[in-house]
Amino acid sequence: MVESLGVALVGCGLIGQKRARALRSARLVACADLVPKRAHALAATVAGSVAVADWRDAVGRADVAVVVVSTTNDALAEVAIAALEAGKHVLIEKPAARNTRELGSVVDAARSADRLVRVGFNHRYHPALRKAHELFSAGVLGEMMFVRGRYGHGGRIGYEKEWRANPALSGGGELIDQGVHLIDLARWFLGDFCKVMGSARTYYWDMPVDDNAFMLLETPQQRSAFLHVSCTEWKNLFSLEIYGRDAKLHVEGLGGSYGVERLAYYRMLPKMGPPETTIWEYPMGDNSWELEFEEFLEDIRMSRTPSASLADAMAALTIVESIYRESGYDHSA
Repeated sequence: MVESLGVALVGCGLIGQKRARALRSARLVACADLVPKRAHALAATVAGSVAVADWRDAVGRADVAVVVVSTTNDALAEVAIAALEAGKHVLIEKPAARNTRELGSVVDAARSADRLVRVGFNHRYHPALRKAHELFSAGVLGEMMFVRGRYGHGGRIGYEKEWRANPALSGGGELIDQGVHLIDLARWFLGDFCKVMGSARTYYWDMPVDDNAFMLLETPQQRSAFLHVSCTEWKNLFSLEIYGRDAKLHVEGLGGSYGVERLAYYRMLPKMGPPETTIWEYPMGDNSWELEFEEFLEDIRMSRTPSASLADAMAALTIVESIYRESGYDHSA
């Protein structure tokens, strides 16, 4: 039964720990990490789970049906491909690879193995964003016009020495980190983009990757997305505004340091002027990880392509690469 599927977790850092807590009806059976004590510490918290020294042994276990890959970006594709070749379904963290070439190899491996791959675009599962998409799908916005998004944090002491600042490990800076989330959400509401303009720049941090990126994206229907991601956002910020001819949706906050998650629905009145306003607030903890994994279990049960797929990751990385080329960054691995 799907409810008892065994899971191997490769990468036991902060995100891996969140993934382990989000498994719910599945069971964690093996953990692996380049830092063995992290794998042992996590395995000790889950009855029936063991720490494995070599991640290849974890993904090859007979009692594993799903592999969750939450490593640094340089290892995402390698681990995912090995898991697929071992016949496992895979949940892989965004951006799913450092570049489209690496991601193409994952796509080929998934096709050959006939296994499912879900990409960890967990922001789609935040309650305000789910409600916003529900309203969008119901047609309350009318004809779509544009999206405006901002997402950023302020880093921390030593940020320029962390793995995200090393292009060999990360594949890029803020654009490939938080930027892919905004790109994915903009595509979720507007569809595919055919025109890409942007700039990735390093303003503050002494590192060879970008700390700010600006994007202007356009669909074939000339619907636009203006997006800004930053790790010089001294007060953590998430804001996504979705505009139609009849109404606007505005999602703010992601909980924690980003502030209470909130959705405002502004409905244009026939007389125009101040809109009719409805506001929802979601002060609870972040359960996006659990909802995302439960949907993946349902994907497996129904043999359906995950809604956040390798195609979505490829679309996001294609935009990222285009802006890096335009900005003079060479993060090719």
